Amino acid sequence: MERYKIILSGGGTGGHIYPAVAVAEALKRKLGDSVELLFVGAEGKMEMEKVPALGYEIKGLPVAGLQRKLSLSNLKLPFKLRRSLLMSRRIIREFGADMVVGFGGYASGPVLWSAQRMGIPTLIQEQNSYAGMTNKLLGKRARKICVAYDGMERFFPAEKVVMTGNPLRGNFSDVSSKRAEALEYFGFDVAKPVVLIVGGSLGTRTLNEAMKRWVDEITREGKVQVIWQTGKYYEKEMDAFMAERSSAGIWRGAFIERMDYAYAAADVVVSRSGAGSVSELSLVGKPVIFVPSPNVAEDHQTKNAMALVNKGAALMVRDAEAVEKVIPAAVELLGDSARMQELTTNILKLAIPDSADRIADFIIDELQKRR
Repeated sequence: MERYKIILSGGGTGGHIYPAVAVAEALKRKLGDSVELLFVGAEGKMEMEKVPALGYEIKGLPVAGLQRKLSLSNLKLPFKLRRSLLMSRRIIREFGADMVVGFGGYASGPVLWSAQRMGIPTLIQEQNSYAGMTNKLLGKRARKICVAYDGMERFFPAEKVVMTGNPLRGNFSDVSSKRAEALEYFGFDVAKPVVLIVGGSLGTRTLNEAMKRWVDEITREGKVQVIWQTGKYYEKEMDAFMAERSSAGIWRGAFIERMDYAYAAADVVVSRSGAGSVSELSLVGKPVIFVPSPNVAEDHQTKNAMALVNKGAALMVRDAEAVEKVIPAAVELLGDSARMQELTTNILKLAIPDSADRIADFIIDELQKRR
């Protein structure tokens, strides 16, 4: 039996890890025992724990990102990068990789760079609407660049760009059928609308501050119910804040175990605009107000959000204004059923539910061409 060996590299955040895992699962479905997969991540980052927990082997590189503030750790970066490049070449050679696929994150750059210089075909999955410098450089030698937004030819050779969307784990396209059980799960009244506030696994200071600013009014008026994901980082602080306050109509937790239920229950979503969140919300088809994080490279979350805003598929409130404006904006949107329907219709047009399969097919096609 012909056997393919593929390296999947990416990490640092769930937004890079889980798309890689989704493609790994698609490759396993399509190729079965004829494919062998190896992940490469960054030492000390979450992929080194999450990927093995899902049953995949992973190797770690010492590569790290540049700190924006002055830091002695920045002086070590050239040495870490050189070591990571040497380790990447060794990993690729010892594994016998037929192809390397990059999903972004610290480790992706050295592995793709090394593979390209060893004559190993590479594929890039660019998740954002604005490509980073590393992917722009690597894209020149990649066989394919799989993208999730229109107009990416301004960053990459047009003949290599293919629209695949961002791969996701889980099924978010049928959440509407779960609404009744979702409302019961959160202990909510079926007669009142629901706003979902979600800021990622660690949480988001801005969205938590927005809830602190408006929570008394929300509970006093009792017109709106809220699913409030505080994030692990802010859990104790928000618990202390709410200790002497009413939580009527509010579900609060550091992490939402049943994200499908959260989406099913929500009438309006307030969210950061990382690539994975944007893709999930496109599949879910709920009206969304994005609050882009200002703390990301090249402000790509704002660019992700604006790509939808410009198509009438989402609203946006800037981070600096969100504490005062985003909760009132969500409540106002709940009262405008025509606008909610327009946002839902337009965001659903952008959904690509079979993204992982599309990327897996491109990988398989490139491997078969090489053989």
